[in-house]
Amino acid sequence: MGILMDLILGGVCGFIAGKLMGKEGGMIRNIILGLLGGAVGGFVFGLVGLAATGWMGRALISIVGACLCLWVGDKFF
Repeated sequence: MGILMDLILGGVCGFIAGKLMGKEGGMIRNIILGLLGGAVGGFVFGLVGLAATGWMGRALISIVGACLCLWVGDKFF
């Protein structure tokens, strides 16, 4: 059940990040973006000593990480 919830949370976070950054994409792109954003956000926040607790904290970190991934992607592609 944990993997399913991570996929759902990743998809929602990817969707929110896409809307915040003004990007459109499909469901698969949103899921991948949200999961990648969770990893990137966890790494970046870990560098400054912050950690997420609960699903809301993980969601916020995933959204910030996904926005960061979109921003970097825009700069290079």
